[in-house]
Amino acid sequence: MMDDRTPTRLLLLMLTALTLSVLAGCATNPISGDDELMFYSVEDDFALGKAVAPEILKYLDGRISDEGLQRYIDRIGQKIALVCHRPDWEYHFTAVEHESVNALALPGGYIYITRGMLEKLETEAQLAAILGHETTHVVARHSMAQMSKKRVMDAATLATLVSGEAPPEVMQLTMITNQVMTMQYSRQDEKEADLAGLDYMVAAGYDPNGMLEIMRILQKEHPGGKQYEFFSTHPHPENRFYYIQRKIDLRYPSTRDLRIGRDTYQAKIAEYLETHPKRKKSKREREMLEAQQQFRGAGPWNSEEIQGRDPQRWPPSHRHLHRP
Repeated sequence: MMDDRTPTRLLLLMLTALTLSVLAGCATNPISGDDELMFYSVEDDFALGKAVAPEILKYLDGRISDEGLQRYIDRIGQKIALVCHRPDWEYHFTAVEHESVNALALPGGYIYITRGMLEKLETEAQLAAILGHETTHVVARHSMAQMSKKRVMDAATLATLVSGEAPPEVMQLTMITNQVMTMQYSRQDEKEADLAGLDYMVAAGYDPNGMLEIMRILQKEHPGGKQYEFFSTHPHPENRFYYIQRKIDLRYPSTRDLRIGRDTYQAKIAEYLETHPKRKKSKREREMLEAQQQFRGAGPWNSEEIQGRDPQRWPPSHRHLHRP
């Protein structure tokens, strides 16, 4: 027989279960110190990044083949990783052949910078700024936080994705890859990546003005016109100039002993890119790529979206690339 206290007991049980569910779905951002909605573990970050990375590499036209260039970029990235809030994680910094002016980070420490972006940079400090910005997205788990808000995939889907056993894995991998590539960070995420990335590059020994210089370079190329992918989902450049410059003035007033690395960058990166232009795809390769894209269905990487002249047609993650 149900007494008058039963509804109250049921309500308390429901509230307790809800509270436990909420607590289980939170994680502390190591940069801001804030508790954020999170339905995925850190191990999920690593598993997802490892599973998706080969697909992303294909989409980005593969690695730039020069191992000296790759070692140079990885060396700068590892200096950033060593001073970030998660130095115990494993990070992979890779230069890719894609011609977009972009950079991006996958969960679990997979960070890419495109040929198009490298061609625009002039110094090692500017490269460090890009890699610091992207490293922040990994450390703060911005992608996984956005996926938690949208419930992109449940635990069962993730388990199947990384198991390598179930036949539907290929379909799910393509779906998750597309979702990861079109993930759009919030403006607060981008501001956090700017400011924490600034701290990381300085801690690694680089002049923080490199971050401001990147925006000046890209903005000068197309004043009031085309917006590069790296800018399109960020706060307005003028606003970014203001809060980055303010932090430099307040926290890093003396940059005399910090590295710029213009000559080194020109020798390691710029000269190679100039003397080794990207190989054009053969007709057969273009046909195969088109067939693969049609198989995957409409997604963020069809050739019309990537090669179209209107940057607003680019998927958010590509416009962003991000990214400083």
